[in-house]
Amino acid sequence: MPQKKEPLIQLKNVTQQFFSAENHSLPIIKDLDLSLYDGEFVSVVGPSGCGKSTLLNLIAGFLTPTSGQLFMRDQIIIGPDKSRGVVFQSPTLYPWLSVEQNIAYGPKRQKLPSEEIKQKVTTLIEQVGLIESETKYPFELSGGMKQRVSIARAMVNEPELLLMDEPFSALDAITRRNMQALLRGLWQKSHQSIFMITHDIEEALTLSTRVLVFPKNNPGELKEYTFDYTQKITQDSHYETEMDEAFQHDKLLLLNDIM
Repeated sequence: MPQKKEPLIQLKNVTQQFFSAENHSLPIIKDLDLSLYDGEFVSVVGPSGCGKSTLLNLIAGFLTPTSGQLFMRDQIIIGPDKSRGVVFQSPTLYPWLSVEQNIAYGPKRQKLPSEEIKQKVTTLIEQVGLIESETKYPFELSGGMKQRVSIARAMVNEPELLLMDEPFSALDAITRRNMQALLRGLWQKSHQSIFMITHDIEEALTLSTRVLVFPKNNPGELKEYTFDYTQKITQDSHYETEMDEAFQHDKLLLLNDIM
């Protein structure tokens, strides 16, 4: 894990409440303190409805906390901005734009020079494995290819933090494994700071340097674990998680927290 210095993201005593139809207060996140650091790959797991996506939406600036504050490099987070890119579970592509046009949309809105935009788009198309698909439209793409475009669209603005909300959960098993390998490679080359929500414990273990767990029946509580399985996978092409007793132990540990 990168050496911890000043936090990239910091939550201080954050509470997020929603209200039931009877106007009863429902604390989804309660008095949470959390720090994220440059270069980390952090995953969050937990049972449905525990607050995972709420936490991501707070960091993204889509929600304002009921109380407490969120900071990015000591600046209070007020609304979304391009320093935090978001990849959702369902790809959000413009159907009337081609792959390269979808990726270029953000930089064009920022009025960047055309040559700079072209270079950024070309580089990302290569990095996410979409060469020869540049001129295709979303209806011509598989689910995995659409999500590759979504990742490129989020990264083209060079965000300091990439937020991912269950990005691979709608994909079939083989495509999901391929996308996990793609994301692992992108992170290891760039050390882009990533914060990902997932229901898949194996995905969290094999991609992340740190895993945060929302335990069952404890609103807002977070448990924290650090792992190095992503390094093992990268360094040993023959490494199999199924054969690693430590991996299976850690998988069971996380399952017991959330089941």
